Amino acid sequence: MRMTVAGLDVHTSHDDVAGRDVLLWHHGSPQTGAILPPVQAAADARGLAVVSVARPAYAGSPRIPGRSVADVAAGLRPVMEALGVASVISVGASGGGPHAIACAAAMPGLVRRVVTFASPAPFDGSDEWFAGMQAPQALRAAAEGEEARRRFAEIDEFDPASFVDADYAALDGEWASLGADVAASESYGIDGLLDDDLAFVRPWGFALDGVAASVLLVQGEEDRVIPPRHARFLSEALPHATVDLRPGDGHVSVLRHLSAVL
Repeated sequence: MRMTVAGLDVHTSHDDVAGRDVLLWHHGSPQTGAILPPVQAAADARGLAVVSVARPAYAGSPRIPGRSVADVAAGLRPVMEALGVASVISVGASGGGPHAIACAAAMPGLVRRVVTFASPAPFDGSDEWFAGMQAPQALRAAAEGEEARRRFAEIDEFDPASFVDADYAALDGEWASLGADVAASESYGIDGLLDDDLAFVRPWGFALDGVAASVLLVQGEEDRVIPPRHARFLSEALPHATVDLRPGDGHVSVLRHLSAVL
């Protein structure tokens, strides 16, 4: 079901999720916020309803210029209250990872656990933060500011070497819907992706050491988009975090473990 809640474009797996335990899905950058079939299947297997919200400037959610990671989480709080959910497992993939963690800080009484897949860590201002990324140019431009990031968008092209063979196999198989959703997001323009990138390299707006929920950081050992060192940094900064390093997996194929880690 698709609806507008608290001004945001919201997708739910059931007409009524009040009183239910939900998997709050934080989509990657860029996507539309639609509930992907493998996410639905993993939630169904665990008796969870799914709520997925398009972040500001994605799909039908209005843009909030200058938004931080914490701002997005704060905007999700009235959505969860309006839906009346009982509890939340906050799950984020790639660019959704920081937002999944932020929800634990913004809604400590509601978010029971956090799971991230290939999440970036907060930007520390060093060149080392980009180490291991096959194509860091967009994030490097974002670190210079919005104008630089918009200029880069004019020449930005996906580098096929960013994905390993396992990633392409996942996109040809169980996670084909992810590739289709990324393509669908293009019709909404670049502002969602641009604002995500800017938010990642600015202060996130909350303290990692204040996150009380347990956080499982699932990371592909072969990831060329967000390298494993980001998961290690997050695990050191979060009080209750565990790194689940998956040999042979890249940025997309690591998602095949979603059902198991739930």
